[in-house]
Amino acid sequence: MRAAWVLLPALAALSAYYVYLPLPGAVSDPWKLMMLDATFRAAQQMGHLIHYLRLSHHLIVLNYLICTFDLYQLESVSSEDIKVTDAVFDGVEVRVFEPPARGDESLKRGVVYIHGGGWALASARTSLYINLCRIMADSLKAVVVSIEYRLIPKARFPEQYHDALRATKHFLQPHVLAEYSVDPSRIAISGDSAGGNLAAAVCQQLSKEEDLTVRPKLQALIYPVLQAFDFNTPSYQQNRNMPVLPRHVMINYWLYYFNGNHELAHALLINNHTALDVGQALSFRGRLNWTSLLPPSFKKDYKPVVQTTGKAEIVQKMPALLDVRAVPLLADSETLQRQPKTYVLTCENDVLRDDGAMYAKRLENAGVDVTLDHFHNCFHGCMIFTLWPTDFSAAFQTRSSYIKWLDENL
Repeated sequence: MRAAWVLLPALAALSAYYVYLPLPGAVSDPWKLMMLDATFRAAQQMGHLIHYLRLSHHLIVLNYLICTFDLYQLESVSSEDIKVTDAVFDGVEVRVFEPPARGDESLKRGVVYIHGGGWALASARTSLYINLCRIMADSLKAVVVSIEYRLIPKARFPEQYHDALRATKHFLQPHVLAEYSVDPSRIAISGDSAGGNLAAAVCQQLSKEEDLTVRPKLQALIYPVLQAFDFNTPSYQQNRNMPVLPRHVMINYWLYYFNGNHELAHALLINNHTALDVGQALSFRGRLNWTSLLPPSFKKDYKPVVQTTGKAEIVQKMPALLDVRAVPLLADSETLQRQPKTYVLTCENDVLRDDGAMYAKRLENAGVDVTLDHFHNCFHGCMIFTLWPTDFSAAFQTRSSYIKWLDENL
């Protein structure tokens, strides 16, 4: 009995030590965020253990754990009025959310949505995204097509991009839009995080295809990941240890996406792959000069990290590091000029904050109508966390602002 009284406080202290993280004072629901991050870290560590034992790839294990937890949340997702069907668009699985027909108008708005998860996790079929797409379909009276692209490790770049592009182009065909009673002039392409990356890349490609008869009216990017050129932007430096996406984890997702060697992680972290002597990167440097693209409130007192000499072989081994299909922020000005009206949501406590802000500025410089919607108390991934026990005030705040913009502009 006496041993138990010693053991229990010790376990409590260890648990508190594992859970606690120093967070900025303005972050939304800090203790709930710590618990979410601790749970995610524990799941990752379990996945790595199973990977080490060579029983399965750790990302497959992590996704299995996420989906298992998700089963307990599905009951919270309302099914009122919205028709949900699964379909295949040009070989790509999608989930379609349709609002009930209204007597006062024949055609509906349309939204193509691409989920996040580092190109490796989550699904259009998880409760978090089902809930988001249902609410979008209901609030906007829109047909929402949620793309179930293939995931790492079964697919690597550019397969996720090709899946998203094929499914989107299929939906944009006039006869498909007519089947779902969608107005061809009122379609948005949207996504969060890695899905925001795919949405931006898809929009750029669609803008280059001259034979398309239907084009998106809008793009809406939620804390998108848009570049692997500089892992020392102010937001990467400021939020390097922030949940749910610390800097080293984002670098690992890029390496998984490109099927790269994880021994290169440190070289990427210090920008050796884009050093001044890496010729392949020189022509892109001006397109990602954060000292001129970011406002003072984002730059703060951070300094650029530019290596004089680096490792050109990194880009040779992973040319996708500079491929605009993977890193849309590096697109040329001519491509950016052709982009539709754009919404970019960014969060202060997110390594990807500056990716979104720089893209918004480059689009604005190219003459595109852009709304940069920045949230000072929010963190990466927050918008989808609206279901108990992972329900955050930041989620409702960002989701409301995002849907309001779509409603006013689509």
